[in-house]
Amino acid sequence: MPVLKLLAQRIALSLLLLLLVSVLIFAGTTILPGDVAQTILGQTATVDAVENLRRELGLDDPPVQRYIAWLGGVLQGDLGQALTSRQEIAPILAGRMKNTLFLAFWAAAISVPLAIFLGLVAVRFRNRWPDRAISAVTLASISIPEFLIGYVLMFFIGVKLGWLPSTAVSYRPDAALIDRLQAISIPIAVLTLVVLAHMMRMTRAAILNVMESAYIETAELKGLSSFTVIRKHALPNAIAPIVNVVMLNLAYLVVGVVVVEVVFVYPGMGQYLVDHVSKRDVPVVQACGLVFAAVYIGLNLLADLVSILANPRLRHPK
Repeated sequence: MPVLKLLAQRIALSLLLLLLVSVLIFAGTTILPGDVAQTILGQTATVDAVENLRRELGLDDPPVQRYIAWLGGVLQGDLGQALTSRQEIAPILAGRMKNTLFLAFWAAAISVPLAIFLGLVAVRFRNRWPDRAISAVTLASISIPEFLIGYVLMFFIGVKLGWLPSTAVSYRPDAALIDRLQAISIPIAVLTLVVLAHMMRMTRAAILNVMESAYIETAELKGLSSFTVIRKHALPNAIAPIVNVVMLNLAYLVVGVVVVEVVFVYPGMGQYLVDHVSKRDVPVVQACGLVFAAVYIGLNLLADLVSILANPRLRHPK
């Protein structure tokens, strides 16, 4: 069947892409300037101590041999040890990933329905003041960097008004749900504003493209209201491009959350990555980079699969 063939091709290409990304991540961290052993021991370390540590860490082995050993460990679920703390990376990364997904989930839970609703409203009142107002606000939000939005909301809502915590330092994974949501309310608002604009504009464009079809004119001639035509006839047929843009923005929420986590001192993967980049802790950087790449490629694969399954010409080739 054509649909099964396409699904198999997409999955195979995604796995191949992830393999190539792993090579780039390993090569990129290997060619970084500086000596990891020297960084760990400090500038006062003797030459013999540095050489012994390099030998202990396997840094003297050929790069290809180190990559194969690293990839073999990853396939078995072993991400190695952090050079600075000598702790296993996998359990720490699992906890950090849980925090990042918690933040991304609530941002998506607010932004996705809101983006689709605003897209429908913009189409319903096309070229009128609601459409222009929504487009202007979303265009402004997508043009401003997320760190600037974060600092502005932090200053006015957290510092000046005191309504919400200005940072996420008080976040605790074992706290009550309401306390956790209160601690990350401003980061959620920042992420929502960042991804809302793109999803809304793509939803509007996809529905407007479908609105030019003949069956939409037929539905309008039946006397159906504009919003009913959009909701029952236009939206279901525009779902494929909408799903694509939603998945891409969900991938951004997980991968691009690094800046927001650093700004608000949130204990997620982004903060973990940045902390260890400054320490030149290569195994942690490699592990975080690979996990981010796997999430991004996985969500893009899911978007492709949904688009294929939502296409009637592929599901019913005859």
